[in-house]
Amino acid sequence: MLGACAAALSLATIAIPAVADETCNSPFTAALITGQEQFLHVWTLGEVGVGDESDKLVTIDVEPSSANYGKVINSLSVGGRGEAHHVGFTDDRRYIWAGRLDDNKIFVFDLVDPAKPKVVKVIEDFSDKTGYVGPHTFYAMPGRMMVQALSNNKTHDGKTGIAIYNNAGELISTHDMPLANGGDGYGYDIGINPNKNVMLTSSFTGWTNYMMDMGKMVKDPDAMKNFGNTMVIWDLKSMEPKKVLSVPGAPLEIRWSLKPEDNWALTATALTSKLWLVKQDDKGEWVSKEVGTIGDPAKIPLPVDISIAADAKTLWVNTFMDGTTRLFDVSNPEEAKEIYSKKIGNQVNMVSQSYDGKRVYFTTSLLANWDKKGEHNDQFLKAYDWDGKDLVEKFTIDFNELKLGRAHHMKFSAKTKAAKLGD
Repeated sequence: MLGACAAALSLATIAIPAVADETCNSPFTAALITGQEQFLHVWTLGEVGVGDESDKLVTIDVEPSSANYGKVINSLSVGGRGEAHHVGFTDDRRYIWAGRLDDNKIFVFDLVDPAKPKVVKVIEDFSDKTGYVGPHTFYAMPGRMMVQALSNNKTHDGKTGIAIYNNAGELISTHDMPLANGGDGYGYDIGINPNKNVMLTSSFTGWTNYMMDMGKMVKDPDAMKNFGNTMVIWDLKSMEPKKVLSVPGAPLEIRWSLKPEDNWALTATALTSKLWLVKQDDKGEWVSKEVGTIGDPAKIPLPVDISIAADAKTLWVNTFMDGTTRLFDVSNPEEAKEIYSKKIGNQVNMVSQSYDGKRVYFTTSLLANWDKKGEHNDQFLKAYDWDGKDLVEKFTIDFNELKLGRAHHMKFSAKTKAAKLGD
């Protein structure tokens, strides 16, 4: 099995063109949208007393010329509530894999008709076969799907690893997060630079924390010690960790510059409200460096999702607690500078932008037990046009009003030539 995995990973040496739609997909994902996306799929957490109470994939028409523009056109419930979280395309973009952090189920949706996704497989033995829990990041490889977990099924703390499946949903191999040479065993996101044969991973916290009420957790000194403070450089072909970098404060999403000549990535730290750069120095060594401050760290704005522009000149950064998005100039990644901000709602989590940077989408839910309560529990999708100076709201879908649940992760899809599906 390891041989099959290595054969697939050997494709990492192939130069990959710098194109993307959400600008944060795996570089191995084909048929990327460089024009107008037509559909937006939102992986949504079920909520007690809201609608059918089930986790679901909600599909929204985002084609401006459509009669259904800005409307929900499909809602596919999968049964139960298992802390629905992130999703990812397979390399052929035909399927979306979607995970749940609590019950560890993985749902595979077929997008042969993107307006009406269908569940074609449910992986229910993720924890039993891997020893991990909390399947978080789904990252496409040639014929494979990498799944970064958040925890383990023995102690439920942050020690975890990566599982690799083939596209048919069969487990190929597992890879523990490093504990030696400064490693802390935590995992969160995956980002690959194929031209450098480098995989970069970040770190968060374990099941015991992410399933705890946030108010309770932040008052628990022991719980607050259980967050990752590292990022790891891996040799992609061998899947061996090569260097552990110190990045204090729970580094979350990883965004590589999409320019093929660049060799750097950015992340934001949730607990310390900083932007960090990971790059090669003059000697070719991978190093980490703090390069920017997000809001007022003393107020713990809680940076969450980030989205890099296709030209690597700007970076959107969402802060959950104050419901604000900020745009940073990262044309010099050594000195990130905030150039714009806008309050989106009482809370905001995920951000996705189109390849041309002209459309930006936001959702609100972080984790069921971390979302705000009562009237502050905004649950929506908001769509904006970015004119280079301001975000201009185009439409809002209120998930509370429609009794859909908590809006979390997003992916774009399209089915016509008008969307300019690239190779």
